[in-house]
Amino acid sequence: CHDSKGELHEFGTSWRTDDCNDCSCSRMGIECCTSFATPRDYDKEKCIAIFNKETCVYKILEKKDYSKECPVHSWVG
Repeated sequence: CHDSKGELHEFGTSWRTDDCNDCSCSRMGIECCTSFATPRDYDKEKCIAIFNKETCVYKILEKKDYSKECPVHSWVG
């Protein structure tokens, strides 16, 4: 399988892309899905969602104090 960057992957292999998608190669082709959950239900006026591309994880932090995390009531992913 050739990925979007043109790199060749053998059948039965899997990898994580730079944009945090988990992909696998089979005889049917390449299949990819997100490797992270996206926050949906949190106080968007008080808090901000910050995505870390190195860890592929969202942190939901208070806008006024990034040292404080906000509760998230539902995630999609």
